[in-house]
Amino acid sequence: MRVLVCPDKFAGTISAPDVAAAFAEGWLTEKPQDELVLRPLSDGGPGFAAVLAAALPGAKQLAVPATDPLGRPVEGHVLLDGDTAYVESAEACGLHLLTEAERDPKHTTSFGLGQLVLAAVEAGAREVVIGLGGSATNDGGAGLLAALGAAPLDAAGYALPYGGAALSACAALSGVPRFRGATLVAATDVDSPLLGLHGASAVYGPQKGATREDVFVLDGALARFSEVLTTLESCPEHLADLPGSGAAGGLGAAVLALGGRVESGIGLVRRLTRLDAELEDAYLVVTGEGAFDEQSLRGKVVAGVANAARDLGVPCVVLAGRVDAGRREAASIGVTEAYALVEHFGSVQRAMAQPADGLRALGQRLARQWSR
Repeated sequence: MRVLVCPDKFAGTISAPDVAAAFAEGWLTEKPQDELVLRPLSDGGPGFAAVLAAALPGAKQLAVPATDPLGRPVEGHVLLDGDTAYVESAEACGLHLLTEAERDPKHTTSFGLGQLVLAAVEAGAREVVIGLGGSATNDGGAGLLAALGAAPLDAAGYALPYGGAALSACAALSGVPRFRGATLVAATDVDSPLLGLHGASAVYGPQKGATREDVFVLDGALARFSEVLTTLESCPEHLADLPGSGAAGGLGAAVLALGGRVESGIGLVRRLTRLDAELEDAYLVVTGEGAFDEQSLRGKVVAGVANAARDLGVPCVVLAGRVDAGRREAASIGVTEAYALVEHFGSVQRAMAQPADGLRALGQRLARQWSR
């Protein structure tokens, strides 16, 4: 029996490759004669670069000095495949780089991501694909633009401090962004607009440390900054309303303003990992993520895999830390069954502390249920 195992990470607990490996170990303990094909995935968030590095064996990976959301040194990477480069925003401005006490999107910056983009361009890339997700920032890409030579200025012409809150005083940019005419692509499955109840600040700000009052401040600041972005010749009309402009704290808006485009992260990863070809030969596909909920149904890794499996008539099982999506909603995207580590352990604490043990146990359980 051939089983395709293609999970996303379980955010904050275990990486996608480790999820796949633990599950496979459990399955093969029970049914060693089966063939398990491991294809860890990402929709653009943490793990994006590692997933693509495994899928593109001819690509060259370059280490790049960058800065984290608070301006401290951190090592990022550029994956160069011909004249296309892939960078992961979370390597430079990811939430996982900060302690809980340090999380404050009023002050965090995406400057480090701009350093990665510059390095990609200097390495000869004509297209730079940026995986968006897991960011600690809510600055609308202001830090990214500053690294590209277009820092936000106040009315007196002084450079603004880093962070989303300072953008309420933004009056202009210090220059034209410089990235040698390369095309930018935002790889994300977040379709949120920049502003409002469904925008970057309101939906994702609290996850990054924003209080209720902070959300209003940040949303107003992004509204002001989006007006400044419209002064760029490459900026499309109605920027703040475009799907994906709210991705990664507004980094999607910056990419769009620079003449770039938004592309489905899981769609891109599916194509580069040749996932659909693997699905055609599979009897069962197993995917998963930390929380299988309503957001999962809107185009993240689980939805992308389940949709593809459904189209080919392949059963799809979801593993998750917790399962909040309804059975009917899950079935609508092609999910056959869903299993939660919280239910397995009977405790959130144990599910967070021992995810690999739980995944091995679920691997054994599913092998007994599914293996012919």
